[in-house]
Amino acid sequence: MNATTTDKRFVKAWVLYDGDCSVCIRLARRFENVLARRGFELLPLQTPWVRERLGLSDEQLLVEMRLLFPDGKTFAGADAVVHLSRQIWWAWPLWAISRIPGAMPLLRRGYRWFANRRHCSSACRVESHRRHHGATAFFDMP
Repeated sequence: MNATTTDKRFVKAWVLYDGDCSVCIRLARRFENVLARRGFELLPLQTPWVRERLGLSDEQLLVEMRLLFPDGKTFAGADAVVHLSRQIWWAWPLWAISRIPGAMPLLRRGYRWFANRRHCSSACRVESHRRHHGATAFFDMP
């Protein structure tokens, strides 16, 4: 599939987030205009065509945000964030940091830490991914 248009604008890629997570929704709303000006469209991971296109299990689908390009190429988690940061002048330093040897594993670990705790709020209806894997955070212990 080649580049596509939505509402008469070019879509470079889709930024996919958990549409049931209040934290993810807030972040998507905060960055929507910045990303749209650069050709990125935000959509929930739960969008039917997105689910089909990614071909992931329900558990895998919501683990991390994704960046999906019209040609099928994807980035996920910290790799997606770093890719997006290169497109935004004020976020460019994150991309530069990611080029330092050993930085990407740290960025991925930090992203996973945040993503595993994004459902801690009782306002979020989605159960935390960390519970699916049996991990327990200190503050979850009785």
